[in-house]
Amino acid sequence: MNDNMLEIIKKAEVLIEALPYMQQFAGKTVVIKYGGNAMINQELKNAVLDDVILLKCIGLRPVLVHGGGPEITDMLGRLNIESSFVNGLRVTDSQTMEVAQMVLAGKTNKDIVSLLNVKGVKAIGICGIDGNLIECEKLTSDIDGSEADLGYVGKITRVNSKILDLISSDEYIPVVAPIGVGADGCSYNINADTAAAEIAGALKAEKLILLTDVDGVKMSPDSKEAIPELTAAQVHELIRSKVISKGMIPKVLSCLDAIAAGVARATIIDGRVPHCVLLEIFTNRGIGTMIRN
Repeated sequence: MNDNMLEIIKKAEVLIEALPYMQQFAGKTVVIKYGGNAMINQELKNAVLDDVILLKCIGLRPVLVHGGGPEITDMLGRLNIESSFVNGLRVTDSQTMEVAQMVLAGKTNKDIVSLLNVKGVKAIGICGIDGNLIECEKLTSDIDGSEADLGYVGKITRVNSKILDLISSDEYIPVVAPIGVGADGCSYNINADTAAAEIAGALKAEKLILLTDVDGVKMSPDSKEAIPELTAAQVHELIRSKVISKGMIPKVLSCLDAIAAGVARATIIDGRVPHCVLLEIFTNRGIGTMIRN
């Protein structure tokens, strides 16, 4: 048997390994929070979106919720508007809110939709204002529960999942910008991890995947590997002991919220790994840190 044939057989073995996961996830909803370097690096961007397209083509129902923090920060810098954060959440005054809505619901969202369409699938870009998809109220505390005025940062009160059900059950991939709307009609900036978790919970998704720029949750910054799996109790203990800190806190809390709402699994993975979404869903080992009850 020559080397070419052995290579072909290896490819077939990869497909056979993926088969039970294809069967398990067929027809199921997978919510993917898309952010970090995977949105900036063109090669990684193509890899992630190709993964999402493959999910759709083999019968899954992917819903893409994107961030855009670096692009917001860049635009604010061009306009000489200073950025500030409290425990990983952007303080959003009226000027910053206008910029965030312009960037997220406009340029970033439509760039992703356009690239998906060019790749041969049908994507529809929406934000939380459309059809009152994401209803919210003003967030009055930071992630530690301390009282804080973050400006136009929203706390989600309701997700009208029917819109996403209609889109994803057809031939389309919904691409969601995390802008919410209050009862007064004001727009609010929503943390993308939080928005993805709330959407996953409302859709009763089979899986929530958060793309980030680290391997997952680690016991220390020097650890070479992420913790493969955590329970809710372990997450709270790691937050108390400050093993989980800063920007990782809203990510793990979002995972816990999703699980509490009925999502089967929530995983934090490294979006810098090419085809990270496929590796997480369709391989025996998976990657990153999975959080479950």
